[in-house]
Amino acid sequence: MIVTEFPRPVRVIEHTLIPLRDGTKLAARIWLPEDAGENPVPAILEYLPYRKRDGTYERDSLTHPYLAGHGYAGVRVDIRGSGDSDGLLTDEYALQEQDDALEVIAWLAEQPWCTGAVGMMGISWGGFNGLQVAARRPPALKAIVTICSTDDRYSDDVHYMGGAKLTAGFGWASFFFGAMCLPPDPALVGARWREMWLARLRNVPLFLETWTRHQRRDAYWRHGSVCEDFRAIQCPVYAVGGWTDGYTNAIPRLLEHLSVPRKGLIGPWAHAYPHFALPGPQIGFLQEMLRWWDHWLKGIDTGVMDEPMLRAWMTDSVKPAPYNQILPGRWVAEPSWPPENRKPLRLHLRDDGLRPERAPLVPRQVCSSQTVGKRAGSWCPFGRTADQAGDQREDDARSLVFETGPLAASIEILGAPLLTLELAAARPAANLAVRLCDVHPSGDSLRVSFGILNLTHRDGHETPVPLVPGERYRVRIQLNDTGATFPAGHRIRLALSTAYWPMIWPSPEAPTVTVLEGALDLPQRPPRTADETLAPLPQPETAVPERPTPVGPGIVRIDRIGLEQGTEGRFKFDISDDDPLSAVAEMLRSQTLARDDWQVRIETSMRLSCTREAFRLEASLRALEGPDEVCRRSWDCTIPRDHS
Repeated sequence: MIVTEFPRPVRVIEHTLIPLRDGTKLAARIWLPEDAGENPVPAILEYLPYRKRDGTYERDSLTHPYLAGHGYAGVRVDIRGSGDSDGLLTDEYALQEQDDALEVIAWLAEQPWCTGAVGMMGISWGGFNGLQVAARRPPALKAIVTICSTDDRYSDDVHYMGGAKLTAGFGWASFFFGAMCLPPDPALVGARWREMWLARLRNVPLFLETWTRHQRRDAYWRHGSVCEDFRAIQCPVYAVGGWTDGYTNAIPRLLEHLSVPRKGLIGPWAHAYPHFALPGPQIGFLQEMLRWWDHWLKGIDTGVMDEPMLRAWMTDSVKPAPYNQILPGRWVAEPSWPPENRKPLRLHLRDDGLRPERAPLVPRQVCSSQTVGKRAGSWCPFGRTADQAGDQREDDARSLVFETGPLAASIEILGAPLLTLELAAARPAANLAVRLCDVHPSGDSLRVSFGILNLTHRDGHETPVPLVPGERYRVRIQLNDTGATFPAGHRIRLALSTAYWPMIWPSPEAPTVTVLEGALDLPQRPPRTADETLAPLPQPETAVPERPTPVGPGIVRIDRIGLEQGTEGRFKFDISDDDPLSAVAEMLRSQTLARDDWQVRIETSMRLSCTREAFRLEASLRALEGPDEVCRRSWDCTIPRDHS
């Protein structure tokens, strides 16, 4: 990354309070051009529960000063009940959060340093609520940039995939639960910090309990899912993500179904902003955002809307590895999405593998060991550690596999592969995991895409229905969108398993699924000469980074505010090869904040297990101020399984 100087000097308002109609005040940190009072600028809001003061400060330091130095107000607001803001946070993406955002946007538009035009940007939570708030149509909101987000909170978020319960939801719940127990900073809120903290501790819900009680796509998940009514969004949308991330599928859907001006950008990245994300290459994303904001918030013709609707990274075939510094490839573009007049490459499941010609298939059975999935990596990789899918050979060897012969010519795909199967199951419930792999001549197996279906959800996620053992069903499993190359001489492999631990929670019984017939549709993309004329994206630029100072094992100091943070934790996922009811997820975590003689400590634990009929969720919370315990709570919940 290149640290650059800015056209306009920047000043920072470290802490200001945004008043709401009900008397609540939300804490904000604002970066402004020094002359914004005389020459007002548009505001760009990032609205999160992740603590502006001591949570997102590192990435904020790269981004918001840069935007301010180029003629915008960068605004980071703590959501109600988080960070240094008043109130209580009751759940993710609550209606109250959206209502507050409408007031924040109106307040920003009225400030003397603001032109009245506001944009929203954000990654993950901030990408979600950017879409959700856009659907509420606040008059001052002129455009958004949504990164690594989703339009469907049930089908394409950390909780469920294809109706199967994701263990990533356990990890997310563990982090979120602990983060919402932290106090505001006494240096900002004064003596009332303790009252605010104790209110949080006494009222924080066990979020995972709520999410586990909603195992089908009901009204709870429809709230905040903008796919329920794409027409509600009336401002321009720039949707951004990366193939390594868990939140990419929404981008093609938004491009297809929104009616407003829109663009899509998909790189090789994991769950991070593209100017510093791994795997690389990174891009000058801040410069790209400036082109977008200048066009929609300042009315400057930057040419950003004269370019193709979608720009995507066509990833080269690489040796599979759980960590990648760079994923080589090239940029390709589509003028519209979905592409016009493009037919998929259909490969039939046959006794001799995957072939273009249809032929009878001798019924094939799969009943997987519960530990198939060891090489899956994280559902949502962050890219900084070995959290990506590794060599799939071990999982392939314990799966039902169909593959092509060595390819005579390279094949490139862009979009979502689709598998259609005729099958029968021996139990009323079964999961089916589907992996699409690029098999190298060496035997290395690179996962290109995957999909999951809880077969009781075969006719929809709203009304799951048990399978009738032995009955024949036709099911469709859409795999994750991808952009990938299968080189000549490599093989295309399709691997099916009835388990994918630790990514998904197992079915109550070990099922046997019989595959009777099937076809795989690959979104083949022919070469386009127009790709060669794409303008190169700039190299990444940022503002000066703010980095913490390590002061001990697991402890860092934020020098700007004189605060020390400590974090330690342990996650454990266990299962026996032959017993789906042995599945257990466990977490222990502690967090400390300290400044001079002030210190607080939060200790949390969580454990999820199951029987054939129910999930059992146990959790605990302990909070200390110095040596004194100020709060202790525990939970022990039994939640009936609902076809999961």
